[in-house]
Amino acid sequence: MPIFTLIGTAIAGALFGGSVLAATLIAGALAFGAKLAISYLNRPKARKYSAVQGETQFGGDVPVNALFGTGKVRGQRLFYAKFGEGNKFNTEVFALANGWCDGLEPHVYFYGQKYDLIERAIIGNEAKHYETAEFGNNLSFRFYDGRPGQGVDAKLVSDSAALGQTWKSTSVCAGLTYVVVEREYDERFSKGRPDFDFVLRGLREYDPRKDSTVAGGSGPQRLGDTSTYVFTKNPAVHRLNYQLGLKGLVSGRTLIGEGKSIGQLDLATYFVAMNVCDTVKNGKPTYESALFVNSDDDHTEVLKEFDDAMAGYALNRRGLSGIIAGAPQVPVLEITADDIPIDRAQDLQRRKSAFDLFNHLSGQFTSEESQWGPESLTPIFVNADVAADGRSRQTSNDFLQVTDPDIAQYLLTIRYRQNRLGGSATVPVSRRVGLTVQEGEWVTFDGTDWLITGWQCDEQFRFTLTLAETSADIYDDGDIEPGPIIIPPSPPINPSILSTVQNWRVEVGVINGAGGQEVPALRFAWDPPNDPTIIAVRIFYYRDDIPDQVYQDTCDTPEDGIYITSKNVSPGVFYTARATITTVPDRFKTFTPWLTTADVTGNTFYPIDLGQLAQDVKDFQAWTGNAVRDVLEQLQAVSTNSAGNYLVGFSDKQELRRELRSATDGAVALFTEEIITATGPGSALALKIEALEATVNDPVTGVVASSTAVSLLSTTVSAQGGTIAANASAIIALQTTIGDVSAGSTFRMGTDYTPAAGWSSRIGIEARVTSGSTFRSSGLYIEATASASRIVLDTDQFVIVTGGVVTALFDAGTAFIANARIRNLTAGNITANSLNAGVVLQNGTVITDLIAGNAITDWDNQAFLLSTGANGPSFVTRVTITVNNTGAIPPLVFARMNSVYTAGGGSSSATVNMRLVRTVGGVDTVLRSVTYNSNSGVYEPVFLDASAPAGTFTYRIDTNHTPAGGAGITIDCSVTANWWKK
Repeated sequence: MPIFTLIGTAIAGALFGGSVLAATLIAGALAFGAKLAISYLNRPKARKYSAVQGETQFGGDVPVNALFGTGKVRGQRLFYAKFGEGNKFNTEVFALANGWCDGLEPHVYFYGQKYDLIERAIIGNEAKHYETAEFGNNLSFRFYDGRPGQGVDAKLVSDSAALGQTWKSTSVCAGLTYVVVEREYDERFSKGRPDFDFVLRGLREYDPRKDSTVAGGSGPQRLGDTSTYVFTKNPAVHRLNYQLGLKGLVSGRTLIGEGKSIGQLDLATYFVAMNVCDTVKNGKPTYESALFVNSDDDHTEVLKEFDDAMAGYALNRRGLSGIIAGAPQVPVLEITADDIPIDRAQDLQRRKSAFDLFNHLSGQFTSEESQWGPESLTPIFVNADVAADGRSRQTSNDFLQVTDPDIAQYLLTIRYRQNRLGGSATVPVSRRVGLTVQEGEWVTFDGTDWLITGWQCDEQFRFTLTLAETSADIYDDGDIEPGPIIIPPSPPINPSILSTVQNWRVEVGVINGAGGQEVPALRFAWDPPNDPTIIAVRIFYYRDDIPDQVYQDTCDTPEDGIYITSKNVSPGVFYTARATITTVPDRFKTFTPWLTTADVTGNTFYPIDLGQLAQDVKDFQAWTGNAVRDVLEQLQAVSTNSAGNYLVGFSDKQELRRELRSATDGAVALFTEEIITATGPGSALALKIEALEATVNDPVTGVVASSTAVSLLSTTVSAQGGTIAANASAIIALQTTIGDVSAGSTFRMGTDYTPAAGWSSRIGIEARVTSGSTFRSSGLYIEATASASRIVLDTDQFVIVTGGVVTALFDAGTAFIANARIRNLTAGNITANSLNAGVVLQNGTVITDLIAGNAITDWDNQAFLLSTGANGPSFVTRVTITVNNTGAIPPLVFARMNSVYTAGGGSSSATVNMRLVRTVGGVDTVLRSVTYNSNSGVYEPVFLDASAPAGTFTYRIDTNHTPAGGAGITIDCSVTANWWKK
């Protein structure tokens, strides 16, 4: 007889005279009354459970409270004192939570703003001492973490000694986390007494996984020794500590929680749940939570909040309390027809009633970014489910105990999916099954995975399971969008003391220029200030590729909140800008942050859809870059399903498989080959896959290194129902991975025909290196379809070499070509060394027709002949150009000097100096000077005059020549110059 039946009989004998019926019923309730709570949606709650305590508590008649995880608290005001001359000093004591807490986060909220806490030197028994940069010594915080044996705040004892109400020397508040807030009056407190919100890292908690005295544990933690406990955000650890309870230091009675012993808890399920919560997913733990609880809370409701924070279910297994965390499991066995007694009825329901299903689920989480207020998650709404249910049925499930938006969004999606799986079953099973499984495990039955929600055994030792449909797809996060991005609210600002514009923005666009053509422009925007003393907004901006050249502009109507300019704005580049204000009368001013445009300025001369082209390139990259994974997945599908579903529909199948494997310690080498031919009515398939894999797991560093080489050849043809489809594919791919760094090389080809898409042929060649979330790749993609063809080259730098010499280079979007012949050219900006009679010649480039947005040119060709020994340091004017610069646009001045030096005897050398001089109103300004050291050569400097004024003025090119080392030197030199602007 099982031990629980003996216990039941003993209790029945004492209570009911030992009747067999009573013994049976008690045994069943005591041992087998365990059920899992499946439905958490729409449950009524006594209060809004969250990580926030939003009101300051006063008086002594308040419940005991504690914080699990990190939350925002105001606490209970224990003491208030004002002292000093004129009551200049005010001190308040706030009890934040019971128990030994980990500490304060480095910020505090008051006056509707967030202030950073700065550590100060310890002055007494406090654990930490803080101030803020904004209030300095006028505001301080002395924090006590609630550890046993903590000392009294001696400064508060001394400050209040002469007052009517004092802080006693015995007020150590051991086991109570509190903070002493001291304020010295200053005009900065003119808004009144602040209400402080502290961000507290809550209870240090016991984790049995880190206790070597517990089976399966390892570490220094010990139950009952709070000095060994540590802070955590793990909801399963929170739940276990709540069930153990927080006990008073003197009385030993349970203040918070259930007060169970460790022997009353199912540690096996807790260990698994804790590990599930700690599993890193997308760079963060799978589940985290925080909860502010008090002694008046219903235990069941608090436990459900912890359950909800890990998408789990409470469990009572054989009288032990446990938890099943939301995660996929491997079914422990399959219930077959032989396991179901034919003389006992079973109940199987594949779908819930439509009244028990929801197809629209919304919820909220607690956002740290919005000062710990509730924010909405992205609702889960599936049109297919609405159609299946016949109408929209919506409810909500809040996760206010969760502060991470991604985790909360994941939880909301899981709860929706759990709700949609409506199957349930009550199944009598054989003893083989009944003695093997237990509540919380997964089994396979009738072709579906099920969660065991109940386990029963009667007096005849017959077993019955209650099951709820489940699936690993519930917990797949592959198609779950990240949580909402919350923008922190701006601190309140008095408009009368604005130091700069608010909500500064910068965007790109195009406007119509003077000639009617589109030109790129920048749009600056800000919140219109309600301040008549602000008379202008000064704007500073620069091209990101020329950060040293900062342009300025001014908006004289700041109340408009917008200013658009095309001045000094070039197409195809990013711009960065900031602003400040001009005020009358003048006052202290600041700059806005530098902001960079989200996009480059408009390339209005592109006649194609750049966005679609970029998406096409991404599709190419995915098609080529996933080659190794595609081959290995297909190899696995063939290997695991060769006798199953892979070749469904083929009547004749021929398979050949070879495998060689070598393994030593952490090293594995594997060769796999699969060859399949199959035919069926109107279908034929031939497939060959080869894979070489080598893997080493370094036992010292734990780093896994692997190399993979795969190849695939496949052909398929299907001609059914008058429709023909055919494709052929070839892949050769290599991949090497060490940790999170990998390198891959891929060659992939594919040809396809389908009636819907028509003909297509595609080739991809790619080399890729990946490190973490970043990668670099070079790829060549070739595609031909029935309607178009193209070749795409994706790389940072493309080089053409002829005879060992670089003749063309494309580097980060810029082309450098030694010689080019272009019949027709349409361009946004052109820089040329010579522009004459409609023909641009630069280093051999010939352009027959030039179309530019707004090209104004002038040129002056002057040559001189000088046969002299030297003209020394004196500059001689060689070329003078008259400029009519409308609009103060920066001109470019090009010069070309062809010099031949001939020495009369002996060795010789020469120095050539060229300079650009701007003359405005008879005043000369030397803009740039260059020096060359050579006997002879061709020199082509380019001069940019970015500060050129509007109007008519002149440029001139001056040179001097200083020969050295010989007599009778002759210098034959010609100079040509022109200027150009757009």
